[in-house]
Amino acid sequence: MRLSFRPALCLLAATCLTAALPSVSRAESVTGAGSSFAAPIYEAWGETAKTAAGVTVNYQSVGSSAGQNQVLAGTVDFGASDAPMDAQKIDSAGLFQFPTVMGGIVPVINVPGMKADTLRLSGAVLAGIYAGEITEWNDPKIAALNPGVKLPDMAVAPVHRADGSGTTFVFTSYLSGSSASWHDSLGASTSISWPGGLGARGNDGVAATVQNTEGAIGYVEYAYASRNHLTTVKLHNRAGEDVSANQASFAHAAEAADWQHASHFAVNLLDTQGKGAWPIVSATYVLTPIAPKNAARGEAVRKFFTWAFEKGDATAQKLDYVALPQAVKTSILAAWKSAK
Repeated sequence: MRLSFRPALCLLAATCLTAALPSVSRAESVTGAGSSFAAPIYEAWGETAKTAAGVTVNYQSVGSSAGQNQVLAGTVDFGASDAPMDAQKIDSAGLFQFPTVMGGIVPVINVPGMKADTLRLSGAVLAGIYAGEITEWNDPKIAALNPGVKLPDMAVAPVHRADGSGTTFVFTSYLSGSSASWHDSLGASTSISWPGGLGARGNDGVAATVQNTEGAIGYVEYAYASRNHLTTVKLHNRAGEDVSANQASFAHAAEAADWQHASHFAVNLLDTQGKGAWPIVSATYVLTPIAPKNAARGEAVRKFFTWAFEKGDATAQKLDYVALPQAVKTSILAAWKSAK
């Protein structure tokens, strides 16, 4: 009886072929949590980075306060926050903070018959609305900014974030700079004691509440306004112009910022001097351990954001963010490499 050695030879050939192939490392998986402002871009970058950078990013949009708390607790590989962390806390926790993209915070309204960018508002009037001092859409202070615009006799329904939010920090910082009474009584924080109005969780929650409430006004990151086709307003800026929210007006604000003297890259983009500048612009930040407990995941975080800085600008622009200037990206990567 003839014995066939073909199966054995096939197995041997397959084994030799496998050994000859270069080893293919699996994508490293990292976790991040925080800013809902930043969620669209981190999710979009993450989809491409699986194959392009070999990094899988699991990101949870839980708000900036939770993002800061989770990275401090060591339960995520990076936290994301629109409110920069206190410098002393960054240093004591051994974290590295850096911005990733910039974007505008925009007031959005649901006023029947009002088209986008028809209504003009100012920081002082916004502060009056959220403080409960301006309660009707045809209030004389709103009418004074909108000659010739028919304003309805309708109650204003302010909508604010119910969760700890970097978007709220940016918005209330703008109101504090626009109104002395707001600054003294309510201030700026990721969470404040709102005088009234409706609360909603996340940018998406505020967007949905405004959409479903006649007379409502809310504040969201521009991508949420654009994606949900919400009615935006014009804002009066430091240069005395009534400007619309768009990438060009956000970029004008970024151009006027003082990046060189920003501690831990926490640059102030609010109400800058730039002509044509939108007055409520913010960078969104990432916080990650300088010496992570899991070195491989820490290196994967660095790899992901390095790839995003090199290849992610077009995606950011499609999602209505403004990319960082190249010089800022270069400074961030150099500082991260040398951080101790």
